[in-house]
Amino acid sequence: MKKLNLFTGLVAPLDRSNVDTDALIPKQYIKSIRKSGFGPFLFDEWRYLDQGELDKDPASRQPNPEFVLNQPQYADATILLSRENFGCGSSREHAVWALENYGFRMVIATSFADIFYGNCFKNGVLPIALPAAQIEILFQAVQAKPGYTLTLDLFSQLLLTPDGRDIHFEVEEGRKNRLIQGLDDIALTLTLADRIMRYEAQRKTTEPWLFASRQASQ
Repeated sequence: MKKLNLFTGLVAPLDRSNVDTDALIPKQYIKSIRKSGFGPFLFDEWRYLDQGELDKDPASRQPNPEFVLNQPQYADATILLSRENFGCGSSREHAVWALENYGFRMVIATSFADIFYGNCFKNGVLPIALPAAQIEILFQAVQAKPGYTLTLDLFSQLLLTPDGRDIHFEVEEGRKNRLIQGLDDIALTLTLADRIMRYEAQRKTTEPWLFASRQASQ
């Protein structure tokens, strides 16, 4: 998982509420569990005018010119701005994979669905919840200034605007540290590998009967 701490990115405004996971990545794409290759299918039904499948080349499809990510000024966006209840619907982790594969490192919204929110931290994407009034200010700023960027200081839990304002956000300390260190669930467990091995060795000494049948079968 990629580390995330100091980062500046272009903001794309997705002015919608209740963006569900089926909109993020439709059901026909969740057959694969590779965690990669989902970027071209992010927001598939909004992004293209024709229907797609996992084995269909996205380059051969007809893009919807009205959709925000198809507009040239947002082509390199790495921060997504949206409204309330982002990531609602089914619990598919593919929704976060698609965002990360596309290149988004952050999603800023008024609120998030709980499971989606947790999945973001497991896959290197930072979800930031801000008050509705602050979200509205950001939408106005993005629309008023082409190429609008925000700078993240995750350690300090701040977003820095181009005009020098600081926006503080809340994030649980353990989840913040996972992103800063780039630790997914497996990598986090492996940081405890020495302790796990010592515990297993101790149990073989203090409770040998638990391992007797296994040793006999070997």
